[in-house]
Amino acid sequence: GGRGEEDFIKYLNAKCGLTRVAGGGLSSDAGRIEALDALAVKFMGADDKAADMEETVTASADMAKEAQYYHKVMKKVIEKGDDFINTETSRLSRMLEGSLSDEKKDQFTVRKNILGAFASSSDGHTEL
Repeated sequence: GGRGEEDFIKYLNAKCGLTRVAGGGLSSDAGRIEALDALAVKFMGADDKAADMEETVTASADMAKEAQYYHKVMKKVIEKGDDFINTETSRLSRMLEGSLSDEKKDQFTVRKNILGAFASSSDGHTEL
């Protein structure tokens, strides 16, 4: 491979299982799980959201902690309505603009990325 910054980052990401970009931040794919993204799209289009939420709980039982955030978002959407996705995304964006530790920035970026899976199905956009 090459010796440029991008090549070095790609190499480290591949070897370490990371999703970093130049500057140290996380990519827009960080924290997202393809199988659960598909369930998020299905959930947002469903009439019986509770049934689709249960399918996600079953699918995410043995997955990483990020998987549990999908379930949490689904519970909030059932409680507060589909607009929760937009309000939570806005809230996280405002928080990311503030002064946060790198760990918190990563945590909020992952959450915002996961919300993107729900937003892409509800409003036709794939990015936030």
